[in-house]
Amino acid sequence: MCKDKPETLSTFEFFAKFPDEEAARKFFENKRWGGEPVCGHCGSVSVTECKDHKPMAYRCKDCRKHFSVRTGTVLAESRLPLQKWLLAIFMLTSARKGIPSTQMARELGVTQKTAWFLAQRIRETWLKDCDNHMDGQMQVDETYVGGREKNKHASKKLRAGRGAVGKTAVAGVRDQNGEVRAVVVENTKAPTLERFVRDHCATGTIIVTDTHGGYIGLRAAGYMHIRINHSVGEYVRDMAHTNGIESFWSLLKRGYIGIYHHMSAKHLHRYVKEFSFRHNTAQIGTMDFIGITIERMADKRLTYKGLING
Repeated sequence: MCKDKPETLSTFEFFAKFPDEEAARKFFENKRWGGEPVCGHCGSVSVTECKDHKPMAYRCKDCRKHFSVRTGTVLAESRLPLQKWLLAIFMLTSARKGIPSTQMARELGVTQKTAWFLAQRIRETWLKDCDNHMDGQMQVDETYVGGREKNKHASKKLRAGRGAVGKTAVAGVRDQNGEVRAVVVENTKAPTLERFVRDHCATGTIIVTDTHGGYIGLRAAGYMHIRINHSVGEYVRDMAHTNGIESFWSLLKRGYIGIYHHMSAKHLHRYVKEFSFRHNTAQIGTMDFIGITIERMADKRLTYKGLING
């Protein structure tokens, strides 16, 4: 039996579902509160709706403060209509390799700077992985993200060699169900990669890697370690391989080269999380993806100053 395909949403259907700001507001409120407004300041449910929604949609009877569905979320202080927020989430959801801020700016009718900040705030909601350790047979691998030294401006060349010079290391793990977790790491030395495995994989699980020296201590750390030797043409051994996580790296780099063209080291962790979160939610449907994003927006305040100076 084949799996049901995830429910997708066309742009035409999106605007039919959210024709105006009121429809967008009700959708945000339903996803965040489930139909019962909750004060974004004190958590009270004793609230009253304000006439004409001014200065805000609701007022708390306990702390006496005004609030809206934006209060206490990554949407706080944003002047963009909620309909545009929804459209931005929809665009990041629908584009398998991401969408550049220049195109998002044209679609939303905003500046490129606004679109970039908006996209980064949406990515901020996707940062945290589940706290549980992954189990079963794991594929672990590392890669480097960044431009080639020979393509850089003379003032930015490090002149320290080739290969990974000037690039940022990323470590990733993929379980047998297809879930991917990937994070930016400071280097690919053994202590760093072993810590990454410990953070995400339960002790005693099967870890499949290539022959990179950074994984040499995994067996001593309590894992069943299988090393696939790519240098001699070995890619699969008794159904053990790293093809899944390498396929994810390929998608990430297609997005880097063909869509974003540049991901700065400062913000790379958000782009990496964008690709892994979209990968892990590929089978849940567009509306559910948007709903999950909204549910994760609470307590994720990100200011522009904090973004560029952080």
